[in-house]
Amino acid sequence: MVTTLLRWAALAAGAGCGAVLRFLVDAGVTRLFPNALPVGTMAVNLSGAFALGLLDGATLPAAMSFVFGTGVIGAYTTFSTWMFETQRLAEERQTAVATANLGLSLALGVAAGALGLWLGGGL
Repeated sequence: MVTTLLRWAALAAGAGCGAVLRFLVDAGVTRLFPNALPVGTMAVNLSGAFALGLLDGATLPAAMSFVFGTGVIGAYTTFSTWMFETQRLAEERQTAVATANLGLSLALGVAAGALGLWLGGGL
């Protein structure tokens, strides 16, 4: 029981760290590269896909994968913000930017995850 409680506490702490890191990375990238394309969210999600691939490829123990993969990276990445920003761009009639946001995020996200998996030894 204590082990289970510690895992959940570690997950919660990791998720808190991941969420704060997401805010800092998004804000920093957006400040450096102001653009109609939501580059901050894209940077967060691409680096998260890479990190998750790396973690998966490294075949860590289940408890570590739970805390880091589910907690830290799960809270760090943000599907909902990506979709919200894409919808907002479409509603503002910035169709090309919305389409680019979808296409680039998907293509680069799969590539980042595969690269992480490969570097982690999983491919």
